[in-house]
This record gives sequence, C-alpha cells and structure tokens, in this order.
Amino acid sequence: MAEFGFSSTAEQVSEGIELSGKVYVLTGCSSGLGEETLRVLGLRGAEIIGLARTTDKAQAALDAHGVTGSAVACELSDPASVRAAVQTVRGLGKPLAGIIANAGIMTLPEPRTTLGLDLQFLTNHIGHFILVTGLVDLLSDDGRVVMVSSGAHFMAPEVGIDFDNLSGQRDYQPWRTYGQSKLANLLVAKKLARTLGGSRTANALHPGVIQTKLGRHLDDYDGLLDNIGRDKLKTVGQGAATSVYLAVHPDVADKTGLYFDSCQVKEPSKQALDEALADRLWVESERIVASL
Repeated sequence: MAEFGFSSTAEQVSEGIELSGKVYVLTGCSSGLGEETLRVLGLRGAEIIGLARTTDKAQAALDAHGVTGSAVACELSDPASVRAAVQTVRGLGKPLAGIIANAGIMTLPEPRTTLGLDLQFLTNHIGHFILVTGLVDLLSDDGRVVMVSSGAHFMAPEVGIDFDNLSGQRDYQPWRTYGQSKLANLLVAKKLARTLGGSRTANALHPGVIQTKLGRHLDDYDGLLDNIGRDKLKTVGQGAATSVYLAVHPDVADKTGLYFDSCQVKEPSKQALDEALADRLWVESERIVASL
C-alpha cells in the first residue's frame, strides 16, 4: 500500500482496473470531487448511479463525461428526497459494487437548524445514513461502502458527538460542528464494518484540502488556504484519489473499518475508535430517522 500517496490522482490509482459491469452509487456527482470520481470510474467502464440535488445536475455530469448511468435527484437535507432516491435506486434492480457517500456542506457561518437538527449534521450524516442503510442490502458479495469524512473530524467536540446539542444552537462553532458531522461519517463506516459480513467492506477517508465549492461558506477561504500552505493543497484529481482507491483497488479488498488519507491507513481521533460511541450514534440515528 506504499504505491500511492499525496500526489496520486484518481486516474493513477485506478489505472488498469476494468470496471465494466460494475455499478456504483455516488452522491454529489455534479461538481468537485464527486464529478471527478464519476468521470474516472466511468473512464474505467463503471456504470454510475449519480445523485445530485436535481436530476438535471446529475444528468449533466453524466453527459459531460460520457458516462453510462442513471441520474437521481437527492437532496440530503430532505429526508423525503433521500427516501425517494433510495426507492428510485432500488427500482433499477442492479446489484451495487459500491456506495460512495461523497456529498456534503461545510462550516456554515451561522447555526442553521432544520427539522430540529444542525444542517451540517442533517446533510452530511443523517442524509447519508438514510441512503446507505436503505441501499446496503443491494451490495454485491464484495461490495464496498466509502464514506468521505475529513481530517476536520479531529475538531469534533471532546465528547465526540454532542447528543444533547444536535440542533447546533448552543455555543455554535462552525469547524467543531462540521467536524462532528464528519466524525459521524467515520463512526458509521466503523459500525458498518462490524455488521456487513462476508467480503463487503466499509471505510472512511480524508480527501485532503482542495479548493472546491465546498468552502464557499467561509468568510476568508483564500486566507485559510494561504495559512494552510498552497503547497499542501491537492488538485481535484488528487483529492478524488482516495475515494476511487477505496472503491475499486484490489489492495484494499480485505481492508475494512479503517480511516485513510492519501491512499494510506491513518490513525483517526480517539473518538472515531470508540465502538460504544458508534453504537450509540447508530441507535440515535435510527430514532431520529424514524421521527422525521
């Protein structure tokens, strides 16, 4: 697994891998890392069930790159939309080689509560939770779940998930709240890894720091990127590499429940390793979903 690293691109990590006949569900397929993931998987012959906020946006991405697949509307912050997307995908009747939970929103400057939940937690975690749990039984025997988390999960609250403040209204801090939602993605991957069984896998990843629309809510995104160091930024191709690697590469066919950065296994936060926290989050997420 030392073959790929920071500078590797999605094309490089998938070179020589034939994906004809394989079907992947991909959220956020219409821009940024999701669009690059769609393009490269399609380049290798995969069929993509592309999810975006509107069918038109998803179809435009498929058409722009000549990728075979289906366009599905999925607004992750709207449980009804996610459930409809689940039914649409199920109606296609196709076994899935992978589910790539890529879409998300980041660091809203002010707290926004929708359906009683912080909008980042609702979109990044609950929306994907409904989608993944609704489709996971369609995974093929060697199917893979790929959760796009973030190094920002280290910024989550000290307790990991602040179950008493899921509305995000108390002492709102954009990075901490975003980090909590990304920790939730990681914990879902951990829990899935323990329950999928067979040769099916679930892993999470940090894509790196990439200048995409994800940072549009930051007051001084350019200043942040300058502080991080422009030499530490990844291109979109490099940012999509780890997602593609985890979705298709044979080297990770037997790796599950892990956290990756630049196509390498990395140690996540201590909260991300807490199985009791993962179990509690799962139960609480089921309760929330049932109430929505």
